[in-house]
Amino acid sequence: MVIDMETMKAELAAAHKTSGRAPRIHPLWLRVTHWLNAFAALIMMFSGWRIYDASPVFAGFVIPPSITLGGWLGGALQWHFAAMWLLVGNGLVYLALNLASGRFATKFFPLSPRGVLKDLVAALQGRLDHGDLRQYNAVQKLAYLVVIVDLIVLVLSGLAIWKSVQFPLLRELMGGYDNARIVHFCAMSVMAAFVVVHVAMVALVPRSLLTMLRGH
Repeated sequence: MVIDMETMKAELAAAHKTSGRAPRIHPLWLRVTHWLNAFAALIMMFSGWRIYDASPVFAGFVIPPSITLGGWLGGALQWHFAAMWLLVGNGLVYLALNLASGRFATKFFPLSPRGVLKDLVAALQGRLDHGDLRQYNAVQKLAYLVVIVDLIVLVLSGLAIWKSVQFPLLRELMGGYDNARIVHFCAMSVMAAFVVVHVAMVALVPRSLLTMLRGH
């Protein structure tokens, strides 16, 4: 028997309309871990800027105290380490559930340079389709993968700075203590850039914020 896929899609759409329920896009566990990761990452970024100002990596470059968190070095360190435990613990849960559920493979792959370039050009021209929020475009896939790797680099470089003596191999993989600070700062800069772009994209497609709040 030959199955007409278009007819099947139409029947599913009709069934969905009669049920009156929107399809689930993001499960509860994803939404909870997403917002906890976002909260922890922002706390670490703002407190990290105050820590950076106490001993700048790049001479002459300091971050305005008005956009930092902690008030002073000791306070910033307390915020930073508290958020660190939340980010690491919650981040591990996020990765484990994504891998176990198969979501990681289905949402972020396949991914190709050609696809990224095509969607990037479409985005710059304002022609990128956001009709189906269940599917990530190639630029989104790449951005989310980059920020996941970036957060891992942030944690490892931070560990190399915090426990430099206890983890000499990690410190040397970073090129030494001073280079570990540079790696940490650069990784933070990548995360800050991601946050700016992510917020801009949410402003352009407000429905994406609603789906991350209510799941559909």
